[in-house]
Amino acid sequence: MRQAPENLLKLIQPVVEGLGFEFVGADFSGRPGQGVLRIFIDIEKGIDVDDCAAVSRQLSSLFDVEDPIPGNYQLEVSSPGLERPLYTLEHFERFKEQLVAIKLSFPLQERRNVKGMLLGVEEDKVVVNMDGEVFNIPFQMIVKAHLTPETSFKK
Repeated sequence: MRQAPENLLKLIQPVVEGLGFEFVGADFSGRPGQGVLRIFIDIEKGIDVDDCAAVSRQLSSLFDVEDPIPGNYQLEVSSPGLERPLYTLEHFERFKEQLVAIKLSFPLQERRNVKGMLLGVEEDKVVVNMDGEVFNIPFQMIVKAHLTPETSFKK
């Protein structure tokens, strides 16, 4: 899964927010004509199946008109869950002092994967403590990131 293209994000965000939800982000995987568009929404009370269905109906109608994805694809709307994906610097700042797993586009200090305590954001860098070693990760190097529940965290 990789983050959905910017043109899709610009279509999705106003619809989700217009329905009263936080637009967490969206991922798209697969090849043109057979992909999966996964949209994450949230709200303080928590997301239920009816919330996902309401957003899905609105987005399906919009996509029928705009046709932003060529060919067939599957639309999924869900809560971010325990392994909440992190897409923006604001997300990294909001969830500091929580465990995070980050995949990098190329190695930093000989690592492509960093798991540790999220310390926050400094300028355009995400700061993570991994086993006592502090990594200052340039945001543009992050391919994918998500919170990691403590019970599944392995050093």
